[in-house]
Amino acid sequence: MSSPRFQTSSPLHGTGRRKSQFTYRHLALLASYSTSSPLRVIAHIDLDAFYAQCEMVRLGIAEDQPLAVQQWQGLIAVNYPARSFGIGRHCTVTDAKKLCPKLIAQHVATWKEGDETWAYHENAASHIGTHKVSLDPYRLQSRKILAVVKENLPHNLQKVEKASIDEVFLDLSAHVHSILLQRFPELTNPPPYDDPTEKLPLPPVTALDWQADALVDLEDADAEADDPDWDDVAILIGSEIVRDIRAQIRRELGYTCSAGVAGNKMVSKLGSGYKKPNQQTVIRNRAVQHFLSDMKFTKIRNLGGKLGDQIVSTFHTEAIKDLLLVPVGQMKLKLSDDTGVWLYNTIRGIDPSEVNSRTQIKSMLSAKSFRPSINNQEQGVKWLRIFAADIFSRLVEEGVLENKRRPRTINLHHRGQGGQTRSRQSSIPQGRTLDEPALFELAKNLFSQIIQEGRVWPCVNLSLSVGGFEDGITGNLGIGAFLLKGEEARELKGAGREPSVGVSTTHERPEKKRRVDNPGIQRFFPKKENSSGGDVEGSFDDDVADTGKTHFWTKEASPNRTGSEPKPITDYFKVCTRCDARLEDAEALQSHLDWHLAKDLQDEERGDKTFASHHCTVTRGQKTTAASSSSSKKPARGGGSGSKLEQGQSRLKFG
Repeated sequence: MSSPRFQTSSPLHGTGRRKSQFTYRHLALLASYSTSSPLRVIAHIDLDAFYAQCEMVRLGIAEDQPLAVQQWQGLIAVNYPARSFGIGRHCTVTDAKKLCPKLIAQHVATWKEGDETWAYHENAASHIGTHKVSLDPYRLQSRKILAVVKENLPHNLQKVEKASIDEVFLDLSAHVHSILLQRFPELTNPPPYDDPTEKLPLPPVTALDWQADALVDLEDADAEADDPDWDDVAILIGSEIVRDIRAQIRRELGYTCSAGVAGNKMVSKLGSGYKKPNQQTVIRNRAVQHFLSDMKFTKIRNLGGKLGDQIVSTFHTEAIKDLLLVPVGQMKLKLSDDTGVWLYNTIRGIDPSEVNSRTQIKSMLSAKSFRPSINNQEQGVKWLRIFAADIFSRLVEEGVLENKRRPRTINLHHRGQGGQTRSRQSSIPQGRTLDEPALFELAKNLFSQIIQEGRVWPCVNLSLSVGGFEDGITGNLGIGAFLLKGEEARELKGAGREPSVGVSTTHERPEKKRRVDNPGIQRFFPKKENSSGGDVEGSFDDDVADTGKTHFWTKEASPNRTGSEPKPITDYFKVCTRCDARLEDAEALQSHLDWHLAKDLQDEERGDKTFASHHCTVTRGQKTTAASSSSSKKPARGGGSGSKLEQGQSRLKFG
């Protein structure tokens, strides 16, 4: 059902209805994912205690059962029921079980020394020297979750950034824009006077249903009575989209996640952590300042490390509300121009960063710290095999088998007991298939180079990495795909010829012919007529190397010949290309060629400047060819030294 008709935003007569603060241009920017659009809608989805949830789903554990993910003697993830007992990631397994005796401490999967794949091993925590942690089970689940997210968005309106293994950013701007036009068709009309700076009319709604979302309050409670503007409507539509995605992840995979919906990445990420677990926080543009004012700026990304420490020591506060009182000029003076301006905008909720849908990784690392250290090459090679298998399993996820992406370099890093480090790097051959054995061989070669330097034992850490990823070329065919051999080639050759009337087009395997020399210039001569007036078709064998100036060729069986058997090759005559003489068989031809050779040698010894001529008698056809010599007859035009020069010609001197 269409919404009520809008009034013109700039009426010709009267004051008309109060207008929106947003223009038609702002609406158009929303469709293009522009970071400058004030109607922008960004969501951040964060899985709740992801590693712990993966183990709960895998083991079929009830949601209220306290569980922690163990790595050796420490904890890397704690579910929310366990957190209620005061258990955190800083606890050891022993301390955590004292706080909650019913706690399930599930050790992560590990690669066992000598194994070719990861697995969940009993008592893995007590085998730190022979096992290596594997996070592959969580990566697999992460890919499934990302697939569900994308399946629930229009294919042509997706902009998804995988921020880490358990969180994604969504730019919903274009999707929200399309829904706005569906729900409010009046927005499809051109702006009054064709002026995109004209204000939009206010939305034809007076209240918005946020359902179960945690809606951040406005600083001025009385402002809630104001009618919503288009940025509120856009955020509402975005919250509906995210709510559906979260519900679908829950139904299909059994995972809960929290989300934040706001006008940029920074605020939406803060929103997803505001109410956990399994909740959704909406921060309208009007509520951003109130939302941030009670926070510490060290919670904001990029402000929790050295820069945050510098700001705290400079301005003697961690509270955003205190920093809001510092003028931008003072921030620039104390921190530098760029940092000061960035900080001034950030604490006010301004973040123009773009959701980057190209979230492809730049490198992969597999490493192991040895406790106790290893002391020989055999032990190191076993771990290199595990590293290669670990990295290759992740390369498969990146599409290396389909040649979508592949690394260009491989690096091995070694650290000795004294802290001395060595590294070796090599390129990965790009023209070959990249598989696990290939990675293993490259790693062994690098390891051998490091060992040759000496003083490498004992070793306390090894790490193998690949990098320099580039997009592969798909769809190309190797040269072998363009070549046909044997019967396929003959069939293709036959298919390219149009059959004559009355001639069968059935492809039959021709009788094998004796391999003959390259025909040379004979291929350019017209067909000869045989004694019966029929055409003689030459068949040349290009597989034989060209060994001389004189060659012979054989006649191929005619397709119209009668009889079931082709005529033997001994019935074919041989032709000399020097004098066009026809010989009965190969033996006669060879004798004839020997005569040519002897004659050439005799003429060369006499110092003749022209080729000798001769008469050849042929038994078959009795054909005689007269060739004149330099001493008996006038040579042909342009021939020997005794010939008369034509106009424009000059005599060449030899010897």
